[in-house]
Amino acid sequence: MNIRLATANDLMGMQACNLNNLPENYTLRYYLYHALSWPQLSYVAEDNKGRIVGYILAKMEEDLEEGEEPHGHVTSISVLRSHRRLGLAKKLMIQSQEAMATVYRAAYVSLHVRKSNRAALGLYRDTLGFTLSKTEEKYYHDGEDAYAMRLNFKP
Repeated sequence: MNIRLATANDLMGMQACNLNNLPENYTLRYYLYHALSWPQLSYVAEDNKGRIVGYILAKMEEDLEEGEEPHGHVTSISVLRSHRRLGLAKKLMIQSQEAMATVYRAAYVSLHVRKSNRAALGLYRDTLGFTLSKTEEKYYHDGEDAYAMRLNFKP
């Protein structure tokens, strides 16, 4: 497996991975917007044949309130079922978080996760150290609630 920065050539593979795994889907324009706006934050996992088997799509929050510290946000992360339990999601998360902190001087990263997604909750909370900020009711299109989570980079 190879983890590397995502390029414009990877966007179709990232979208295909998303469509294969997740109910929340994005247009190709949305992936392109991330790639052009924050080229250091999105990564892909590729197999030995160069196929995209996982990705992380991340950004810096743009609409900061006065006095609010710069921070990143994980828009989407997905690993194909055939390549799960290899630590790819953790590696993708760490690469993106390190870029947020070093390139953009982010104070923290945030994300949303479905309340029912126990595997993702375990990764974020138990492995990576995220904490629950709040519950957002009916956050997803199908009406499921989301946990808003956060990981501080600065002590």
